Amino acid sequence: MSASPSLPAVWLDPPIAAQIVLIAQSYQQILGLPLLAKIPHDVPDLIRALWSARQVIVAHGNQADPLFFFGNAAALRAFECDAASFTQMPSRLSAELALREERQSLLDRVSLHGFIRDYAGIRISALGRRFAIAHAHVWNLIDANGTNHGQAACFIAPNHGQ
Repeated sequence: MSASPSLPAVWLDPPIAAQIVLIAQSYQQILGLPLLAKIPHDVPDLIRALWSARQVIVAHGNQADPLFFFGNAAALRAFECDAASFTQMPSRLSAELALREERQSLLDRVSLHGFIRDYAGIRISALGRRFAIAHAHVWNLIDANGTNHGQAACFIAPNHGQ
């Protein structure tokens, strides 16, 4: 997946767009910093900015076995899959089986404290390639009513093939 994929049109549908906007809003609320250098106020422009960000941005819901509901273009390149496949994937599958307990401990800490700022670990692409992530921020997706909608993460994208 060398070329940047197009923004999935479904991500501009109001219910899905609201979930995606919560990624940036929660980051700002919990960490006190903007997720992106410039945060557009218009919802479609914000979604496009998240989509095209240099860093990987992913988010999963709060189901019993959480599914990814967002991965930006950098995430799709890192995880070597398309948006339709990525959003059907349980987020636990982003870590190898041997590392899933470590990943769950990380998510439990985020649930308890609201965020962490310097996570490092190994992830696996849809093609089975391992890649390291470092300096990852992981945070809870909390709406204005205090309801938790899942968790999100951002980190610098790896370069496959180098």
